[in-house]
Amino acid sequence: MKTLNINGNIVQADVADDTPLLWVLRDELGLTGTKYGCGIAQCGACTVHMDGAPVRSCSLPIGALTDQKITTIEAIGETPVGQAVQKAWLEHEVVQCGYCQSGQIMSATALLANNSTPSDSDIDMAMSGNICRCATYTRIRSAIKDVQFVDAMEGASS
Repeated sequence: MKTLNINGNIVQADVADDTPLLWVLRDELGLTGTKYGCGIAQCGACTVHMDGAPVRSCSLPIGALTDQKITTIEAIGETPVGQAVQKAWLEHEVVQCGYCQSGQIMSATALLANNSTPSDSDIDMAMSGNICRCATYTRIRSAIKDVQFVDAMEGASS
């Protein structure tokens, strides 16, 4: 039995240690927003956050997790950055088929949480592992550049 912190909830999963996190999320916990794409951590459809950093859940064995906090697309909108990214995605009509978009949003949110004004090269670097077969890359870049959010720490330091 593995104890996990998923979206702020402590959950139990009775799976083998080599089971990828993706399958625990989807099959054991019913969190189907994280998608299976390639199975070899190359496309980004399965991106989730582990302690705020984007990781590919299809290749991350559950046994490698200890006390990390995992955030999925289902909970990213609970953060100011996640809300802002989701709003920008809608305003820029980023989604076409939508299959890759949970991974795209997770990568963009991780970027913007650490850099609220990324350059084109910052965006390229952060998003390079996310493939969009519909080629909405221009809209993705525009949405990322237009994200406006209030940093929770900003008010605390004033």
